[in-house]
Amino acid sequence: MAVRPSLACFPSDPVLHEACGMPWGVAVTPFSATDERGSKPATGAEGHILPRCQSCFAYFSLLCQLDRWSWNCAVCGAENDLPADAAARYARDGGHDPPEMRSAFVDLLLPGEEGEAAAAAAPTPVYVAAVDLSSSEEFLELVKSALQAALEALSPGSLFGLLTFSSKIGLYDVQGPIPIVKNVFIPPDSDGALQVDLEDIMPLCSFLAPIDSCKDRITEALETIKPMSSWEVAANAHEGQDHVLHHIRGFGVALDVLINYLSSEYGNAFELARIFAFLSGPPNYGAGQLDISEDQNAGKARGADHVLLQEQTSFYKNLATSAVQAGVCVDLFAITNEYTDLTSLKVLSIESGGSLFLYSSTDESTLPQDIYKMLSRPYAFGCVMRLRTSSQFKIADSYGHFFPDPQYMHVQHINCCDSFATYSYDFEFEKDSQFSRKSSPPIIQIAFKYTVLVHNGDTSDFSNSGSRSKYLLERRLRVRTIQYNTTANIWDLYDFVDPDVVLTILVHQVILASLSDELETRLWLQDWLVVVIAQYNKAYKNVTSGGGTETYNIDVNFSHCSQLQPLSRFVFAILLSPLLQVSSEGIHPDYVTYLQCLLSALEPASLRQAIWPTLISYSSPDVEAEVHQSLSRTVFTSERPIFLLDAYKDLLVYYSPTASSQIPFPPPRDCLLRSTVDRLKQERNITPKLVFIHGAHDDTTEFENYLVEDQTLDGSLLSSSTGFSSFLDEQVGGNAAEAACYFLRQATFDNVDRFVAVGMKQGFKKPKF
Repeated sequence: MAVRPSLACFPSDPVLHEACGMPWGVAVTPFSATDERGSKPATGAEGHILPRCQSCFAYFSLLCQLDRWSWNCAVCGAENDLPADAAARYARDGGHDPPEMRSAFVDLLLPGEEGEAAAAAAPTPVYVAAVDLSSSEEFLELVKSALQAALEALSPGSLFGLLTFSSKIGLYDVQGPIPIVKNVFIPPDSDGALQVDLEDIMPLCSFLAPIDSCKDRITEALETIKPMSSWEVAANAHEGQDHVLHHIRGFGVALDVLINYLSSEYGNAFELARIFAFLSGPPNYGAGQLDISEDQNAGKARGADHVLLQEQTSFYKNLATSAVQAGVCVDLFAITNEYTDLTSLKVLSIESGGSLFLYSSTDESTLPQDIYKMLSRPYAFGCVMRLRTSSQFKIADSYGHFFPDPQYMHVQHINCCDSFATYSYDFEFEKDSQFSRKSSPPIIQIAFKYTVLVHNGDTSDFSNSGSRSKYLLERRLRVRTIQYNTTANIWDLYDFVDPDVVLTILVHQVILASLSDELETRLWLQDWLVVVIAQYNKAYKNVTSGGGTETYNIDVNFSHCSQLQPLSRFVFAILLSPLLQVSSEGIHPDYVTYLQCLLSALEPASLRQAIWPTLISYSSPDVEAEVHQSLSRTVFTSERPIFLLDAYKDLLVYYSPTASSQIPFPPPRDCLLRSTVDRLKQERNITPKLVFIHGAHDDTTEFENYLVEDQTLDGSLLSSSTGFSSFLDEQVGGNAAEAACYFLRQATFDNVDRFVAVGMKQGFKKPKF
């Protein structure tokens, strides 16, 4: 469990917090195998007897004060009785201390935590592919390749089901001598229900086949899948639908009945089911159909001052709720350049703990690699997470791909969580509270309860019918308790800022606000930077006042604090990103939605890579020269012939037009540059696109688009690298100087007034100034 705070030294009081201008919170990666320093948790097998506070329900930890017959909660300070068995447990000598007495980071087994339901549940992973037949041959060939990769990645003993959808739903039985499919038609006016239950068409035990014994027949079944023919489209198109332009795609009904189909055996046949839904276009038939007509889409796809990405229907949100209750995780793969309204569909993946992928074409799609990566890495399921804080402060907002508990605040349900999934929290002081020398230091405790599927050690003969018993379910409790230092000094706050976590919280806030109004969000973000620069200059006394006059020597580059220096570039990059492009021309709204889903799940270091790429120059394919902070044409003055740009989802190898012809292009497989590229591709949770560009004869636009410092805020390229510099000096610096002077006199100014109005309108807390 990695926990990274935006301010490693917490502010002592609300005034100091507001004065520093920084968001105050943490980014948590709960299923990470180690903490942020690489240390593993202390493990044990008695999580069910870990004492809990009777007041705040926090768990006992190494940071609690312990007496012979009582203990004081580290989170709330309440005194609790210590039962006799616990007292004996904690009275052991140091060589036999239980995990919670050895570390504040523990991972404990919870035997029988789920009671009779867990005992009866079969420890069998279930996977179902839902394939869109209203598609092209190329789409289906790509999906077949992806599912073949999935079959190789899935563990023996897993159960697999294959379903197709168009104007009808097809269920495949692959457990007999030959694969057979049974179809049921979707009524045009369906409200989500079919005339017959899927269980009556095919029992779930026939639909879910063991991979180890049926892999060949699953492959045969995949080969029989064909696109919906044109005469079927014409015969089944309902009145008013242009079957030539729009294939029939009853996606909403198919997912609804599939989730209900699986839910009947939740807790008996499986503890988690994952649905891989493959879409080639928008749902346009039956319940959950989306209106993508020109009138509906005009404001989203083109011609609007700003893109308003609003859900059309609550159907998929309700479906996500059903999926969470049924223990189903939905991963959505859209392979299309047609407008599909992923804004309405994304909630199905986000709240069920799944992922959303978008590929604009089948030719360049990395779908097989991505699905193999996704299924090869460890994941937990049935997760519940709760973050608790000491009494002086509280959670103001939480962000991430989770389902909020309908009854308890700040309790998040996560159907499926891998080692990359990250969740962010924003803190604020309780009313009239502060940290003083006499008060206890600030504490946060994250409790993460989860289930994993483990092999019992017997790897012999998975072909027999009892192979699924080789797996065991383990319910575990992971608890991390952290104590932070506080400061009353603003310089200490700035010195302990983590810019990557600040960026993470900002991106979450920007995504949330942009769903309502991108223009106002742009103004808010720019004004946030103005206020931060102004407060920094005031703190470092770059602004002085005397006799009613003010003088200033504004520092827009944070010269005295290296931790703050990346923030200006981060803000400039966000303003230029598709997340906040006021003009939607050339930017597909589905791509914006995909980007929102991707960025809102990344851990801080990866998010920084996606927002502000790393540019490395090479003297030769085997000699790395320099890591550049700037993303502008000025880097070419280094006269290095080769550059590697890492933008997280894109890897670009660029050869300068003046590169010697003796340097091989593309770089050879056994060189340092290619080894670096291979390592980066291996480390990512998605497969980055690799592009080789030679400036002497290739189109360099794709590479130049990442040189954001050469762009103006409208996205146009400049003849010289004045974009970012102009932004800082003219648009930010002048306002920051004015703000600093007014702050010195404890007055307000127009930009701060606008900052307040915009921030409060979008649901942000009071701005920090």
